[in-house]
Amino acid sequence: MSLMDELVVVDLGGERSLSRPRRFVPRGLARRPSAAFTEGRASAQVRNRELSFRRVLALADVLAAGIVLVLLLVIFPVAAFNWAMLVSLPFIVVVSKVVGLYDRDELVLSKSTLDEAPTLLHIAGLFAFVLWLLHDGLGGSDLEAKQVVWLWTAMFAALFLMRVIARDLTGRSSASERCLVVGDLGAIDSVARKLSTSRINAKVIAGLPLSERQPTIEEDAFREMVRQHAVQRVIIAPVGTDAADTLELIRLVKAVGVRVSLLPRLLEVVGSSVEFDNVDGLTMLGVRRFGLTRSSRLAKRAFDIVGATLGLIVVAPLFAAVVAAIRLDSRGPVFFRQTRVGLEGRHFEILKFRSMCVDAEARKADLLHLNETSGLFKIGDDPRVTRVGRFLRRTSLDELPQLINVWRGDMSLVGPRPLVVDEDARVAGFDRARLALTPGMTGHWQILGSARIPMEEMVGIDYLYVANWSLWTDVKILLRTVPYVLGRHGM
Repeated sequence: MSLMDELVVVDLGGERSLSRPRRFVPRGLARRPSAAFTEGRASAQVRNRELSFRRVLALADVLAAGIVLVLLLVIFPVAAFNWAMLVSLPFIVVVSKVVGLYDRDELVLSKSTLDEAPTLLHIAGLFAFVLWLLHDGLGGSDLEAKQVVWLWTAMFAALFLMRVIARDLTGRSSASERCLVVGDLGAIDSVARKLSTSRINAKVIAGLPLSERQPTIEEDAFREMVRQHAVQRVIIAPVGTDAADTLELIRLVKAVGVRVSLLPRLLEVVGSSVEFDNVDGLTMLGVRRFGLTRSSRLAKRAFDIVGATLGLIVVAPLFAAVVAAIRLDSRGPVFFRQTRVGLEGRHFEILKFRSMCVDAEARKADLLHLNETSGLFKIGDDPRVTRVGRFLRRTSLDELPQLINVWRGDMSLVGPRPLVVDEDARVAGFDRARLALTPGMTGHWQILGSARIPMEEMVGIDYLYVANWSLWTDVKILLRTVPYVLGRHGM
């Protein structure tokens, strides 16, 4: 069922709940002359929310620096204390402010510390360098190279950890950010569904449908509607191609004093990996090449080989225990083998620990009426799953043999979801570009929860992953997969 069945849709003359999606144009819409741009004052609730994030993050940075200084003196007694070292505490706050780390959270819904990691690594290096200058230049004994490297590493770890804790505590104590989506009914439904299933502390409380014939809003009525619904952020999904209409919507939202997020349709095709190019005042977007260069492919493959090798060594005892449990639980082979579609459409056999009875495929046709996902076959309480198999699936341990697929080169640690042949046959158009990369053990589809993502949306996510690949993206996905698996969400 679509969330549009329950979502309040505002028509600026009242409100109602849509029982079925249909084209709807709000009353009171009007094109108005462009007014001077003014930034309205945000509500006290919004200001207090953003101020709390800034203060807690600044405190987290100072605590991180203080903890590292204390550990430095404890672990390396030769590093004598001098008062000049305390200058590094406010220094870390000043640098973080200059690079925008305290202002970013008000701009985004997903307040992820992991996205800041490269910047935090640079700040940690600068902190170590400044502390070395202060220490050696103002009365202490020389810091050795290993101590400076330790400072850099420890400061990065401390900054990252303290910011994660700070955001988590602040988010838990804050009410959900109240969002209004402005756009067509499909965009309203999509954003509402995404926020309702994500871990982001935000929710869509209303939708305001627009049409290409009337793509702007009457300001006074909009201001009153924002006040009545206590809207804190407006998410705009442009309905036309006229940039002036989008700018007018942004101007209006800014004037009302709420935060604004934009869903640019361009990024549905090229993704976020673009470079801004300024040609004498004319802004262009440089779109990166699709697919990987030879050096990128080598880097990704090296990353896979090292990761798969280390992974197989670490999980070897667990591997043996799972094999024994499957043997004792039910008859049949230890491994489940299935043909999947891989790089450039080539077929390969994926390996998993068997979690179902041996005649699972033969019984699939009798269970089609229980399927819970569009385009894929997923049953929440599948009767074909064995006792041990249920545990393996809940903990994702059934996926461990795919490390062998990675080592062979059939799969990657991170990549598009490997589809079975009949699912792949339904993928068409640009979405088939997902086959330009080797399928992965995990990916964006895993973090989002593959069982609840329709196939047509999943292959679109895979396409954007291919269009925007970087090694850092793979590292982030692997790190985000760990808490997902530990939370027993399964594959």
